[in-house]
Amino acid sequence: MGWKSILLRPFANRIAESIKQWSTVALVKQEHWRKSLVKSAEGTLFGQNHGFSSIQTYEDFKRQIPIVDYEDIKDFIDQVKSGKHDILWPGKPAYLAKTSGTTSGVKYIPLTKDSLPNHFGTAKNAIFNYAARSGNFDFFNGKIIFLSGSPALEDVNGIKVGRLSGIVNHQVPAWLRKNQVPSYKTNCLEDWEEKLEAIVLETVKEDMRLISGIPPWVQMYYERLIAKTGKETVLEIFPNYSVFGYGGVNFEPYRKSLESLVGAKIDSVETYPASE
Repeated sequence: MGWKSILLRPFANRIAESIKQWSTVALVKQEHWRKSLVKSAEGTLFGQNHGFSSIQTYEDFKRQIPIVDYEDIKDFIDQVKSGKHDILWPGKPAYLAKTSGTTSGVKYIPLTKDSLPNHFGTAKNAIFNYAARSGNFDFFNGKIIFLSGSPALEDVNGIKVGRLSGIVNHQVPAWLRKNQVPSYKTNCLEDWEEKLEAIVLETVKEDMRLISGIPPWVQMYYERLIAKTGKETVLEIFPNYSVFGYGGVNFEPYRKSLESLVGAKIDSVETYPASE
């Protein structure tokens, strides 16, 4: 057992116990956070326009903050992008996550210093919770990959802008970054085919133990690894590979093909890395 797994075990156990405790009072916690968030944002432009200061109950909340689409709040987002303060949340966001979907074209989702822990912190907690409950800490002693978008960011009126997966790369702690592949230079490649080939070359001889990413990207990575090495399964290439982390899309349509490429069913941990 490596030193990292020894040092991280009590930390993981504390996280697992904390998750267990607050999951028993989830509704109480939700009500607490609703009140806290509304109170924090009542002085913002959005909060003033929607009467946050008069919201007392959940029914008030539903009535005064109707469900809307991106176009309905685009004016607020544009003001945030222009550098204005206190529009949707106090101050200015730390980042704008650039995302595209089936509607509204390119969208910009503000990420604040208060919301960032929900993007990296909860994924970290899910991994630690898994380790504590399964007893598998060995993957901390090998290499880890997060298949993601480019971490290169642009500056828009003092706000860093980029893809969520790239932004999250900047939140990885130093102790874990030493285990992380690929290199920053490779991660910044924009062309996916070029990037995938570079990732395979950088990782094929490493002791990969945790692989994570959206299932279609991971499937392409597996297929390229097998084609490059001539092996039949991923486990022949990475015999210590034991944890698959995923999110972003439904895993079920990919499960059979991914498990076939790996050569066995291994433990998986699902997260929900949505910028929205």
